[in-house]
Amino acid sequence: MSEDQLPDLETQAPAAKSGGLWRRVVPRGLSGKLLLLTVVVVMLTEILVFVPSVANYRLTWLARHFNTGEAASLALEKLDPENVPDDIRVQLLSLTQTDMIVVRRDGVSHVLATKSMPGEVKRHVQLTMPGRVEAVGSIAEAFDTLINGGDRLIRVFGPMEQRNGVLELVMDDTPLRDAMLSYARNVLLISLGISLVTALAVFLTLRWLLIRPMQRLTGSMLAFARKPDDDSHVMKLSGRRDEIGVAEEQLNAMQSQLRGTLSQQRSLANLGLAVSKVNHDLRNILASASLFSDRLTTLSDPTAQRLAPRLIKTIDRAVDYTRSVLAYGKAGEDITSKSVVRLHRLLEDVAEALALDLENTVSWENKVPTDFEVQADADQLFRAIMNLCRNSVQIMTEESSDDRLVKRLTVTAQKNGNGSRIIISDTGPGFPPDRQDDLFSAFQKSGRKGGTGLGLAIAAEIIRAHHGKIELLDSDVPGAHFQIELPSSASVSSLHPKPKRVA
Repeated sequence: MSEDQLPDLETQAPAAKSGGLWRRVVPRGLSGKLLLLTVVVVMLTEILVFVPSVANYRLTWLARHFNTGEAASLALEKLDPENVPDDIRVQLLSLTQTDMIVVRRDGVSHVLATKSMPGEVKRHVQLTMPGRVEAVGSIAEAFDTLINGGDRLIRVFGPMEQRNGVLELVMDDTPLRDAMLSYARNVLLISLGISLVTALAVFLTLRWLLIRPMQRLTGSMLAFARKPDDDSHVMKLSGRRDEIGVAEEQLNAMQSQLRGTLSQQRSLANLGLAVSKVNHDLRNILASASLFSDRLTTLSDPTAQRLAPRLIKTIDRAVDYTRSVLAYGKAGEDITSKSVVRLHRLLEDVAEALALDLENTVSWENKVPTDFEVQADADQLFRAIMNLCRNSVQIMTEESSDDRLVKRLTVTAQKNGNGSRIIISDTGPGFPPDRQDDLFSAFQKSGRKGGTGLGLAIAAEIIRAHHGKIELLDSDVPGAHFQIELPSSASVSSLHPKPKRVA
């Protein structure tokens, strides 16, 4: 998908409610939010840098004027204080931007120069060493000067570097405040410029690395949601090896799998419709066949008298199956009625339906005791076992016509705790290992030519509907060996307890 075809995520966001100033200011798109967040973070960083820098500027300004005042005091002490002209004193005070210069030694203060008797001193700043000042409270004092400064007298004092004694300077803080304001304005302008340049650089970098790939992912999702049948809307891989690349690969795989699932569902829906139509017509044909088979019972031929009941019974089962197909409305077999079934008799019905008692090609061995009972739906269990047996018979019959090969189908059963275990074994070729994992899945061929791949799937669905289990046993004996485990009604009830009746 090209960048021009990407959906506009800004316009797809729901419109903000009227009256919300914040919603109008804050952009809704990820790009706008990223830009705004970058500007805010950079500005906060600049503020964190500005606060100590303006405090340091104040201290540097005071230290510089303290050094100038010390030089002026040295010149005044070299001269005779009584003979120093007033204009020289005024020029020195103006040069140092002070109102009074005082040197104190041995507890005695000497006023070297003053304009007039100063008023009340509002702030006292002590220099620990020339050019240095205590850092404690310097930030608060700097903002106090910016906010409340102007027309206030401050006293700056500290030890002199060139000689013994303490130098005291009394000055107006207006020049200091003006210098700090000018410095703050310059820093603010520089900070804004740095913030914009940095924010733009970070935004473009993150947009190229994250935002545009996320827009491609989101655009592919939206386009695929609108037209999942269009192959061009499947996510195109960019070849990246980071987390974005992994997300692209996973989205591509998910969309491809979803397209396959949708295609399969459409095919199954079409198949279901076709089966319903064919099944409807097939019921009519079977109804006619049932009428014709009833006529066979009136014939005097012994073979017709012997086979007619089987034919009628088989046709009746086919009619019942067609009725169940038309009523099929869920992905599973419906257990209509569960009762106690004589398994030996049910297996004989399977043998009759497959004509195992009439042909000599496949030997039939029903080793289930005549009094062995299971709890199941008789018709559904008949279908499951018949699908397994038919599959075995057809594989053994079609595999080879060599009379020397033993072709035998054996069914045994035994009690297994509260349930029953039924084992159906044949002497056929068995199943290759690569087909055993999805053996009970629909439309998975078991190896027989012309098979639909539904027999084992139907049998598995029926057994699962009985809350049982069917599996292919791993045995050293040649052939396929299926095991069916059916629970009793008591064990099934323990899995799904009924609520107690309250009087």
